[in-house]
Amino acid sequence: MRRMIRRVVTVFLAAIALGSVLFAQSAKYGEPVTVPKATQVSELYANPEKFVGKTIRVDGLVTSVCTEMGCWVAVKDGKTDQAVRFQADHDGKIVFPLALKGKAGSFQGEFMKIGADDKEAHEAAAEHAHSEPKNADFGSRYQIRVTGWNAGL
Repeated sequence: MRRMIRRVVTVFLAAIALGSVLFAQSAKYGEPVTVPKATQVSELYANPEKFVGKTIRVDGLVTSVCTEMGCWVAVKDGKTDQAVRFQADHDGKIVFPLALKGKAGSFQGEFMKIGADDKEAHEAAAEHAHSEPKNADFGSRYQIRVTGWNAGL
């Protein structure tokens, strides 16, 4: 009887784990990602002012995640070593799980210039700079206010 219970529990736990993996690979958060063409990170670095105020999409690999509240994620598109930071509002509607690091996704949001009085953006930029010093200068001036993302490409 105990052996049968162990088997049932093992099968049940395996099914939950598999379901979690499948869900995480195709999960969607926030609004749908609707921008048809992804913007290259190198384009953002080359001419950031061209994109300020525009809704853009970046497809890539998550290189860093906010360890405090899951409020930001850094994304590289694989073309360069450059990364951009997607910042979530602190309303809890979009939260980036730590497990997202190293995973691919499609991220959409409004490209913004960080204002001198934007305390939250400067705190996120400092944390991002600590994890990715090469991107500190760009990340202290620009970020993307995320509106939605899809895990797994």
